[in-house]
Amino acid sequence: MTSHTHDGATAPRTWPLVIGAVGVVFGDIGTSPLYTLKEAFGPHYGIAPDPANVLGVLSLILWSLLLVVSLKYVAILMRADNRGEGGILALTALVQRSLPVAAPLSYTVGILGIFGTALFFGDGVITPAISVLSAVEGLEVAAPELKRFVLPITLAVLVALFSMQKHGTERVGRIFGPITCLWFAVLAVLGVVEIAQHPAVLQAVNPIWAARFFMEHGVLAWLALGAVVLAVTGGEALYADMGHFGRFPIRMAWWGVVLPALLLNYFGQGAFILSHPGRVTNPFYELVPGWALYPMIVLATLATVIASQALISGTFSVVRQAIQLGYLPRMQIVHTSDRTEGQIFIPLVNRAMLLAVIAVVLGFGSSSNLAIAYGVSVTGTMLISTVLLVILARVRWRLPGWQVLPLAAVFLVIEAAFFSANVIKFVEGAWFPLALGVVSFAMMRSWRRGRELVKLQMNRDSLRIEHFVANLVAHPPVRVPGTAVFLTPSNQFMPPAMLHNLKHNKVLHDRNVLLSVEILGVPRAEAAERVVHADLGHGFSRLSLRFGYLEDPDVPRALRQWDIPGPVFEPMETTYFASRESLSARPGQGMALWRDKLFLFMSRNATPATEFFHIPGNRLVELGTQVVI
Repeated sequence: MTSHTHDGATAPRTWPLVIGAVGVVFGDIGTSPLYTLKEAFGPHYGIAPDPANVLGVLSLILWSLLLVVSLKYVAILMRADNRGEGGILALTALVQRSLPVAAPLSYTVGILGIFGTALFFGDGVITPAISVLSAVEGLEVAAPELKRFVLPITLAVLVALFSMQKHGTERVGRIFGPITCLWFAVLAVLGVVEIAQHPAVLQAVNPIWAARFFMEHGVLAWLALGAVVLAVTGGEALYADMGHFGRFPIRMAWWGVVLPALLLNYFGQGAFILSHPGRVTNPFYELVPGWALYPMIVLATLATVIASQALISGTFSVVRQAIQLGYLPRMQIVHTSDRTEGQIFIPLVNRAMLLAVIAVVLGFGSSSNLAIAYGVSVTGTMLISTVLLVILARVRWRLPGWQVLPLAAVFLVIEAAFFSANVIKFVEGAWFPLALGVVSFAMMRSWRRGRELVKLQMNRDSLRIEHFVANLVAHPPVRVPGTAVFLTPSNQFMPPAMLHNLKHNKVLHDRNVLLSVEILGVPRAEAAERVVHADLGHGFSRLSLRFGYLEDPDVPRALRQWDIPGPVFEPMETTYFASRESLSARPGQGMALWRDKLFLFMSRNATPATEFFHIPGNRLVELGTQVVI
């Protein structure tokens, strides 16, 4: 296993990373106390707030945080890094690299990874809505007559949040850590004050209370897991953000700051309910003294905005990875920082997320209604990551079954229970994140398959490079000075642009480079694997430029800076040739017709490959080619 560069960093470097991790990584899970116990004892489940039930629910929350987040994510899954990077797509690529080429299991792993990513997009829409909404709903506790202002204020905050994305988050990000540290400190203090008045709540540490809760309530206890799981939402972020901060700072932040603060606050809310069983409408805000209620609403809103910001940035990052790995069409990606590579903005995704979040807030109306829909996408991604982790442990880490299967069974049983408890609420709202996930999955699968069909069709209508070069010797065309770079998705077959250029212009350049861009299943390519070059003779060469899925595929810069055999690529003497495909679908050929039409729609709206690869427009020649899929 390769360790990340941050691991083992010296203390002066580690503490800023720990504080940064608190601000970015733990925003989602850190704002869960706003609504978790509120929903558990809300009218939806009908659980009476008596001592046995309070201790049972608290015990479930405690052991869920310890087993799912602390053990699975922090202790185990963070070891499964893909050259320092984490997340569902990174894990998928790592597992696929560990399997034999063309292994049947590799296809299944790919499907799981795509579906897990699709569910993540659903989470990306619901989390900002429920987080900000639950914070602003504190106004109802402070002054019930302000209830009518909750939705307008929530929408205003969300519109402002998405509007600021185009400016980048680097400057705002500097204050994220301190504000979130203050948030966790306040969570802990509020909890400690209440626990001191009712210390009997600490009995919930004993898992017997969780077991007793299940024995007494049966199906109702299982349904209540739909509320308990709200406490662990955001666990996936620990793994996904590993590349930004490193394994060690995230673990320090979790054990030293986040977990203690969360548990103290949950137990404090539980103590309050034990003391005031009639006041369970919003136990989080009930902990706050009257004089501090409005400042707390402001702090909670800031904390939820930060949590939402982290998830929005994470969505941009995942979309970028999906584009690079060939699961989504190319889109405009704006780099908002000259110093930090990961600071990106994707305008189309930002607009789509804003519209979806506004629709969610208006459609569901309250955090309680949203809580019913929340959890399906999160628990689905958890289940998929566990399955991928088991495969990785067996095929890459070579661990024996007796070490892997017991823990895998524990995680799968817990997460399957969480998932099923959320899916059962399908009609009440769980359909929404599932629908988002299914639509995203259909788009990703259709785009991937559509590009494969286009490539197969173009190869079928082309010539193998070796045959073409051999034929040149017998029938040499007119040569002109300069270098021609022909962009091609396959460096085994002649690029259609070259064949059209030769057919219509009757000339070839002195130097012809058949260039393909390959995105590897690693975050960043190493120097030794960046360039694959072969001299084919007669002024032809085959060149592959390889990038990691987190790198910006700037082709002209790579041609200038990377160690490529042969003459230097002079910018003003190099002409780029590319094919502009005119796509059409034929019923009964390729995919189902609706998938063909979806693919054609995405293809028409995709950013051209030449723009995506930063090809200068004044050195570009595009030649059209007709492709039927």
